[in-house]
Amino acid sequence: MPRPRLSSLSLTLCGLLVTSLPVLAAEPTPWIEIHSAHFTVITDAGEKKGREVALRFEQMRAVFAILLGKDHLHQSIPLTILAFNNDKSYYQVAPLAHSQAQGQAGQSNDVQPIGVAGFFLPGEDQDFIALNLSEEESWRAVAHDFATMLLDYNYPPAQGWFDEGLAEYFTSIHVDNKQAELGTDPELLPSSTQDLLGNQRDIHPPKSLTELLGAQVWLSVPDLFTMKHDASIRNEGTRHTLYYAESWIVIHYLLHEQKLPETGAYFDLVLNRHVPVEDAIQKAYGMSSAQFEQAVKDYFHAQGALLTAVDVARQTDAKAGSPANISAGQAYQFPVPVGPDDSAITSKPLPEADARAFYAEVQIRIPERREAGLKTLHDLATAPTASDKKFQARNEEKRPNEDPDQLPSNAVGNAIAHRILAWDHIQHKQFADAGAEITDASALDPGDMWLRYYVSVLKYRAAEAGHTDIQGLANMMLDLRAVLEWYPEFADAYDLLAVARNAGGGPSAAMQAERSAIGLSPRDESYVYHLAQIYVTDKKWEAANILLERLKTSSNAQIAGLARNLIEQAGTERKYGIVSNAAQPKFAPQKSPFDVLDEDAAKREAAENSSPSGEPGDKRPTKFFKGRLVAVDCSQAPAAVLTITAGSSTLKLRAADYKSLLLIGADDFSCDWQDRQVTVNYKPGGMKDGDLVSLEVR
Repeated sequence: MPRPRLSSLSLTLCGLLVTSLPVLAAEPTPWIEIHSAHFTVITDAGEKKGREVALRFEQMRAVFAILLGKDHLHQSIPLTILAFNNDKSYYQVAPLAHSQAQGQAGQSNDVQPIGVAGFFLPGEDQDFIALNLSEEESWRAVAHDFATMLLDYNYPPAQGWFDEGLAEYFTSIHVDNKQAELGTDPELLPSSTQDLLGNQRDIHPPKSLTELLGAQVWLSVPDLFTMKHDASIRNEGTRHTLYYAESWIVIHYLLHEQKLPETGAYFDLVLNRHVPVEDAIQKAYGMSSAQFEQAVKDYFHAQGALLTAVDVARQTDAKAGSPANISAGQAYQFPVPVGPDDSAITSKPLPEADARAFYAEVQIRIPERREAGLKTLHDLATAPTASDKKFQARNEEKRPNEDPDQLPSNAVGNAIAHRILAWDHIQHKQFADAGAEITDASALDPGDMWLRYYVSVLKYRAAEAGHTDIQGLANMMLDLRAVLEWYPEFADAYDLLAVARNAGGGPSAAMQAERSAIGLSPRDESYVYHLAQIYVTDKKWEAANILLERLKTSSNAQIAGLARNLIEQAGTERKYGIVSNAAQPKFAPQKSPFDVLDEDAAKREAAENSSPSGEPGDKRPTKFFKGRLVAVDCSQAPAAVLTITAGSSTLKLRAADYKSLLLIGADDFSCDWQDRQVTVNYKPGGMKDGDLVSLEVR
């Protein structure tokens, strides 16, 4: 089941109708890859500007943590920021917004000039932000979506007014190297501007949030709190509405009055306990909805700085309406929580081919840019480099004293391009093509952790599409553990690990991994559904039913349908003691791209001195055993022999290298363990022995 994302491409932008990739210089690459604590920045604007972009996002992240009252925020999938030095490069990757719908003849209508300096592009594997650094403070253009993303990963499910109100509040942010500012009207624009020749031009801006609140009758608080809002259809300019204005000022009030804890209690009452909104407001805030609404209105009318800022912005002098003067009445100013000396930022040159691949990766995720991006990726993936030709020539020599498996691969092209194409194939259920691209990418860059994650996703998606068991579970779990060492907050890697553990007969370990995924991304309902599946496997009927009853009313039709089916399946199994496979029919395993992939994984495992259970050609079934660990023999280190008993049964299981053993419930293996309850997966080697695959210690 594809993982639903709660955020979406919310800024539909205008741009120049150009679809070709900008020409990147053939001279030494101007591209730089910059890493901060939480972000990767790829830029052609020079190291100074690139470091500034990384710092600003670290600062915005820290300010958002202060708003939520958290010491630490999760970044549950990687975020890459592409920061372009000029308009042309930015325009050619940005989404387009048409002034009218497509004509009946299928021809596109006129394209308006671009209106914002950045956009946010969510993905199932990673998120992207693109910025036009020729604009001042371009990172502010994505502040709303940046806040929504952080809410998804760090706050339980809430109502639309809360998410949009907090994101709007955050959009007013201004940061520099010393000070952060928050609290002004984020939709307030000057009434005039100046062109490049210094001529003043009246732009007739839409009403700001402050003006909307001062000129209209407000929505009642119960109506505001129950209003359905689809953030996926938000376009540029649509936030100048009473819904956004009132949501914004309610958040303004709650933050100023320090009522976020009460707000959390309100959401628990409404969303988890299904208490009516009116009663929930009374219980959580200690006042009726009418009193709450009046308190917010009184707070708004007391904000003189907001009204003054409107007067300044509506002056005819364009200079007087500049952003600096509009923000002169900031509500809150405080020292930046992260300064230039507080953030460790590193940089390195990025090869031009890699930069082109990243550029194309963003393009293929935007429908109107997809064709140009695919062309670039295919060109990069098939063009041999100088080192490729050298490797190919060396292979063709067929030196008699060299092991063919140790010779460099004759795969050609750019490794990143192959990797990106692999993910695109996975997304379009072209699993054989995805496997081929992963094999080529791995030959060119075997250390790329993205490949180990993509292999795991590929195995899961292919099994789901074909209604078969997941192939190569042991290698999949090893790959995912490596991915989590590389990126410890990768929620989807935890989710896949939970699915693999549950399929391999380890529901207790699966619960642990799935709870980690939910903790890192509490709004992802697919993770909750997978936890319910694990509860059903472990026959924890009541726990499963609590989750499924909530999910069957989900606004996501697919999740709701799956929940109803699992309720029926669990009921049949609980009543009759048999598993109903009606919802997930199983067919005989079919030929798939995993033959090559699992051979590659086995070679990696053998190179890392892993257990024999993963070697090529090992067709033994993986078995499950639960018992008591009575002794560990490490006399032949790094090998270890574990003696495990259960009733009258005793197993002696061997780990070829206990340092690389898949371990659950403990950080490190101990040769001194004894009298421990354990669960193991193993490859049988006889009546009472075998090779250990994984060990869960309790």
